Amino acid sequence: MQLVKTLALGFTLAAGTAFAGSHAAKENPMVGGAKMMADMNIVENAVNSADHTTLVAAVGAAGLVETLQSEGPFTVFAPTNAAFDALPAGTVDTLLKPENKEMLTKILTCHVVAADVMSEALVGMISDADGAYDIETVGGCTLTAMVEGEMVKIKDEKGGMATVTIADVKQSNGVIHVIDAVLLPAE
Repeated sequence: MQLVKTLALGFTLAAGTAFAGSHAAKENPMVGGAKMMADMNIVENAVNSADHTTLVAAVGAAGLVETLQSEGPFTVFAPTNAAFDALPAGTVDTLLKPENKEMLTKILTCHVVAADVMSEALVGMISDADGAYDIETVGGCTLTAMVEGEMVKIKDEKGGMATVTIADVKQSNGVIHVIDAVLLPAE
């Protein structure tokens, strides 16, 4: 347990808002230049973030707005616009087409966990699992969470890596952890 506390403290000191102690913080971190309100749901907050306009558009195109506004709880690993921009040219435009709704839905639901997992708990699970914790998503993907240096990394099924850049953004129906890459399913 001491290792978990040490890791959590290390995140707080080294990564600023990336893994600040969730229970000690009185207010949510700012995301995309907007205040995130703990009494608003995932969709209500995401639409206010200038860094998540692509994610919001994708959630709408996939028909997931109602789901992510429901009671939850959900943990969402939320890729930024820059994360979507890093995909090969034309990928986002292609995924947003109605005929690709099934693939878009699969990709997006691979960013969602049917639980409320705050950073302290995630770091604890990683520690308890000897450094790599498998996370089952609502999309049927298995992500692997690990600590690398002083940051939490999430590996997707294709071996791609995302770093949690802002953690513990509390929502009325769960929590958002902002990530810097889009997580992809194996197929």
